[in-house]
Amino acid sequence: MTRDTEGEAAPTDRDLTRLLQTLTVESDRYAERFGARHGLHRTDANALALILAAARRGEPMSPSVLARELGLSPSATTALIDRLEAVGHVERERSAGDRRRVALTVPEAGLEEGRQMFIPLAQAFAASWEGFGAAEREVVARFLEVSTEAMRAVSAEWEPPHGAQRRR
Repeated sequence: MTRDTEGEAAPTDRDLTRLLQTLTVESDRYAERFGARHGLHRTDANALALILAAARRGEPMSPSVLARELGLSPSATTALIDRLEAVGHVERERSAGDRRRVALTVPEAGLEEGRQMFIPLAQAFAASWEGFGAAEREVVARFLEVSTEAMRAVSAEWEPPHGAQRRR
């Protein structure tokens, strides 16, 4: 690791920012390579990650929520869902009580692809963290949580005006 100021005991804010930027770039590259291998556009992979995250939280993911999260128009979202459904990554499930309501779910085949992507990465991370004690892990976890919240806060400032969609 390089430090902005020689002799300082700890990384500076700039050092930490650069390390996070590097991690983000490598994460993007990993997701892009995985997507290319499995015929997924980057937005498709992002959508799949959002749907899986909602499922882990026990929350249904609707097409309208997905559109809002991705900043896509309804028609672009429908096309995205159609692509994911065609390759078996997503299924549309209609509510028994209200057939107009649709929840997006990931079938076992999609879950298996997710495992293929994330299990090797999780194993590599775990191996790289073996030397960290409990106190260090607590600091790292807190660092990542507050850094993620800072990213969300600044990112929200770049949101398009209400009703406007991002260009794709």
